[in-house]
Amino acid sequence: MHARPRTGTDLVNEAKQRITEIPLDEARAAHRAGDVVFVDVREPNESNLGRIPGAMILPRGTLEVRCEGVLPRDRPLVVYCAGGSRSALAADTLQTMGYQVRSLRGGYRGWVEDGGPVER
Repeated sequence: MHARPRTGTDLVNEAKQRITEIPLDEARAAHRAGDVVFVDVREPNESNLGRIPGAMILPRGTLEVRCEGVLPRDRPLVVYCAGGSRSALAADTLQTMGYQVRSLRGGYRGWVEDGGPVER
């Protein structure tokens, strides 16, 4: 008997069980202090509309092949997307690859709604 096929939502939920999400208030404090590297995993057409100041841009679709030599291994990372699904998958992958990483709870939308700084 075959297992039920998993949906994209299943994969995101499973990833969220394996990773740590950082709350918006903690992420803003870490951003102000310069304690972490923010990584925007949205597509360029999304990042071009606005992003967290200083964030590295590394779209989810190319993450695994482009992260080596680009992302620092000696500093904690906070990955984000629009709402938190792609960043959960990205954080899961980066964690498997040995990075210190958390996913921004609420994503970029939550950051903006919470009054976080934005650059365009």
